[in-house]
Amino acid sequence: MAATFTPEMPLVTAQWLKSHIGAPDVRVLDATYASTFKPGVAQTGRLAYDAHHIPGARFFDIDLIADLGSPYPHMMPPPEQFASRVRRLGLGDGHRIVCYDQNAYLASARAWWMFRAMGHGDVAVLDGGFAAWKAAGGPVEDLPPTASADRHFTARFRGGLVRNLDQMKQAQSTGALQIVDARAAARFRGEVDEPRAGLARGHIPGALNVPYTTLLQEDGRFKSPEAIAAIFGNAGVNLAKPIVNTCGSGVTAAILALAEAIAGNEMAAVYDASWCEWGAPDTGAPIATA
Repeated sequence: MAATFTPEMPLVTAQWLKSHIGAPDVRVLDATYASTFKPGVAQTGRLAYDAHHIPGARFFDIDLIADLGSPYPHMMPPPEQFASRVRRLGLGDGHRIVCYDQNAYLASARAWWMFRAMGHGDVAVLDGGFAAWKAAGGPVEDLPPTASADRHFTARFRGGLVRNLDQMKQAQSTGALQIVDARAAARFRGEVDEPRAGLARGHIPGALNVPYTTLLQEDGRFKSPEAIAAIFGNAGVNLAKPIVNTCGSGVTAAILALAEAIAGNEMAAVYDASWCEWGAPDTGAPIATA
């Protein structure tokens, strides 16, 4: 049996998954999030999953495995709710979980981060996602997974991996944490409107900008740990010091957290509500541009 996933092993290759997908303790999650798969045709993650997915994969919907009472999208649910919902997917203690999606880590990285924040460290992301799986000759199917009984999932919330508004205000004012923003440079600088209406332009004062797309190769796989470390270093980020990542709504920020783990910092946090909260008009949070 292969080694248990660790923070030092946050990625698995398509070849690894092909070799281990039949192992009784391996579970695969398709975390495809809403995206545009054809010009002008919006498609939800669920529709993409129903059309084709890795055999046996369960669908992990970040909008449903979430705090549905929050005014912000896909926020981390309380531990007991998370445990209940993943049990229904047949996930539990002792499982090695591999997350992937069909559009450049948009939610597989967040699913990886959520499991880690809930104390389940035996989780990894498929490098290159669904495209890498198909390129490696992996089979696909459009069938639902075989039903499995609920399995006990022990949630042990790791608060150090999650940040809220009050914690972010304190971090911003004291400089205790490096704040790293995953959004495109034009959004970070406040040169364009945010996709969500009503949000201010700009960024958290003192934040550094590392657009998540700069961390990926053309084929969708992550760059090498050395290249990733250089990208963060060139942006002024010290990977040896505490980091909290932010973005528009806490999704692509998890891609930065995954990249930081690849490069050696497995304790980077995510600001869950991110700019949806910080950039809202009623938070009183300071905003910088340029």
